Amino acid sequence: MEGYIVQNSMNDNEKIEMSSKVLKKILDHSPNEIYVLDKNAHVVYVNRACEQHYGIKLDEVVGKHNDEMVSKDYWRPLILPRIFKEKKAVTVKQITYSGKELVTTAIPLLNDEQEIELIITTGQEPNYKDIYLPDEQEPDDTSNNESYKENVITNNKEMNEVIKLCDKVSKVDTTILIQGESGTGKGVLAKYIHKKSHRSHAPFLSINCATIPEELLESELFGYAEGAFTGATKSGKQGLLELADGGTVFLDEIGEITPKVQAKLLQVIQDLEFLPVGGKEIKKVDIRIMSATNRNLYEMVQNKQFREDLYYRLHVVNLQIPPLRERQEDIVPLTYHFLSVYNKKYQLNRIISQEVLNVFYNYSWPGNIRQLENMVESLVVTSDGIIQTSNLPAILLKNTKQSGVTQGSSTLSLELALEELERTMIIDSYKRYRSTRKVANHLSISQSKAARLVRKHCSELDFYE
Repeated sequence: MEGYIVQNSMNDNEKIEMSSKVLKKILDHSPNEIYVLDKNAHVVYVNRACEQHYGIKLDEVVGKHNDEMVSKDYWRPLILPRIFKEKKAVTVKQITYSGKELVTTAIPLLNDEQEIELIITTGQEPNYKDIYLPDEQEPDDTSNNESYKENVITNNKEMNEVIKLCDKVSKVDTTILIQGESGTGKGVLAKYIHKKSHRSHAPFLSINCATIPEELLESELFGYAEGAFTGATKSGKQGLLELADGGTVFLDEIGEITPKVQAKLLQVIQDLEFLPVGGKEIKKVDIRIMSATNRNLYEMVQNKQFREDLYYRLHVVNLQIPPLRERQEDIVPLTYHFLSVYNKKYQLNRIISQEVLNVFYNYSWPGNIRQLENMVESLVVTSDGIIQTSNLPAILLKNTKQSGVTQGSSTLSLELALEELERTMIIDSYKRYRSTRKVANHLSISQSKAARLVRKHCSELDFYE
């Protein structure tokens, strides 16, 4: 985009020079999502709000077809088919993959032949009441908004591979062991698999083995017969495994169960049957068992703390969830997700500042996603209006500062730091030599690369050879 002049209506003698860089800065400071496609549905531009909300980067998506974005399920229902069909502005209510509601308007820009040249889409969170927007969907779009909200929020490559594996194993009843640090979302992943399975309409029972006293865990899981022990209910009691018949049982902190319970659990996995405490009649169940732990079960087997045969029965499929510090691209989308959740829960409308997002992005999150969620909930209920760095606990700022990140800096990663260095070097060299050939010689790069970088970083200058 070439630079142009805008006359200031307040003073005819003042002129403001506009350039593509200035326009981009304006668009990037818009709180609304802005997403632009060409006539062939290829991405032309996304602003910073889009980048933050979905964990995408402009230079990674420009030129890609919209179908690639749709395949990632960032938002539903789809609006583009209606635009190509009706060739007029359309406004609908959408749900993003983080569960946030958006009022989305798509506007086609038509040429003289009434053909679409560009499609500009803007999305914003509704901040008004009593609005009616039909949740219109194309006939072939069978997605359900409620199930859509259950999608796991991630842009991380490793985590996406885990999700693909979840989609595969959800179709069969094999046992699954989910491993990862505390707070990484092992329970969320287990529920995701259950919802994708043929057992989705049956119970999903989540049991934290570490929270039930050792002496009670056996009777809670398997139930007990009349008079099984002092204080037992006269009629006996059904166990949790029996209550989940037909569904899924998720045993969290599986490494905490005693050898006796381990032996009975092995029988359930092998034969789908068990004997209640003090009982004489074998109970049969149809359940799928998933388990999770933040401990090293293999090491426990080697130390004779966990049955080897049970370990291999639980370990048919192993899912390893990476910690949040290795999923930095997920921190901002997850933050917006929790912000939306707790704004709705407490009927508030908090906004989070870029400075806080920078701190979040560079914090190590030892408590992982659970810690991030608790932090966002706390900030929603304790802050006023815009959540600023002054609202953050001192420990968060201290640990972020020690990691070498300057509070309020817009530098979020090594990649962005290198890009800023590249921009500075190209601009300085071009100002000095005013020739892409000389810039290429000065920086020891090819002339074609020098020309591309000059066009990229020096749009505010008069570009010429």
